[in-house]
Amino acid sequence: MRTERIVQPETAADEVALKTLRPRTLEEFIGQEAVKEKLRIYVEAALRRDEPLDHVLLHSPPGLGKTTLAQIIAAEMGVGIRISSGPAIEKAGDLAAILTNLRPRDIFFIDEIHRLRRPVEEILYPAMEDYKIDIILGEGPNAQSLRIDLPPFTLIGATTRAGLISAPLRDRFEVSFRLNFYSVEELQAIIVRGGKLLGVEVTDDGARELAARARGTPRIAGRLLRRARDYAQVRGDGRIDRETARAALAMLEIDDAGLDRLDRAVLIALIDKFNGGPVGLETLAAALSEEKDTLTDLVEPYLLQEGFIKRTPQGRVATDRAYAHLRRNPGRLI
Repeated sequence: MRTERIVQPETAADEVALKTLRPRTLEEFIGQEAVKEKLRIYVEAALRRDEPLDHVLLHSPPGLGKTTLAQIIAAEMGVGIRISSGPAIEKAGDLAAILTNLRPRDIFFIDEIHRLRRPVEEILYPAMEDYKIDIILGEGPNAQSLRIDLPPFTLIGATTRAGLISAPLRDRFEVSFRLNFYSVEELQAIIVRGGKLLGVEVTDDGARELAARARGTPRIAGRLLRRARDYAQVRGDGRIDRETARAALAMLEIDDAGLDRLDRAVLIALIDKFNGGPVGLETLAAALSEEKDTLTDLVEPYLLQEGFIKRTPQGRVATDRAYAHLRRNPGRLI
């Protein structure tokens, strides 16, 4: 069972509330400037030719705006969007039902596309290339193949693990974008904008305090903003300034480096129980009474990104930055 955390970049229970903060146009979308500039050109060219946009692959860690960008592309193209996910499309018939109900130039968005089942994926190949699908009716010697024409459409695939997409599927995407983590300045602007949408005043220094601990991820920044708003309305004057933001973050147990209790527990276990490592993942998980997948999916990526731990063939090792952050004496070179 996964641990729910405020700094978890995957979709959480309050995702419906976070949708109110999503930008609806490329102009409103903050960050990813290189991606936006290319998209403007591709969208404008497709509109001038009165053609669907070429198929687009978006890949990045979770929470960086893949779904939001897909919805913005649909809005910029002036077409409808149908949203699904790889695990949700169980049979070829499910995919066929979606594709045959699209209108010309519509967008079909598949989140976590690397988790598509192989029989479903193979139906996509002719759909993407020729706007046709082949359906097998019946079984055995009486089986017949039925080819169905589809309206021209755009497939937008999103994935957090681009390396797991099969080569035949990846090669059929004409456009591929990797979304990068956001700077503190970009997240600060996102939080100020979000505050206006939520009807709460956020000062520049308050927004910067939240942005600095949002792990470079807009989804996390949105959650921190909402929790800081709650704190400001109950314990403050309704305004999120630097002191209010710090108090709210302290309540959430998120420190100056953006680490929460579980992050710190991993570092403390590495240093205090295993002398800084190396230690195997299963041993570390057992010491913390946590699932191994929780550590690999929710904790390690940020600790590795920020240089608090490193992976070695022998196991995980705490770095000098981890010792300094926890105010521990290394005692030996790592």
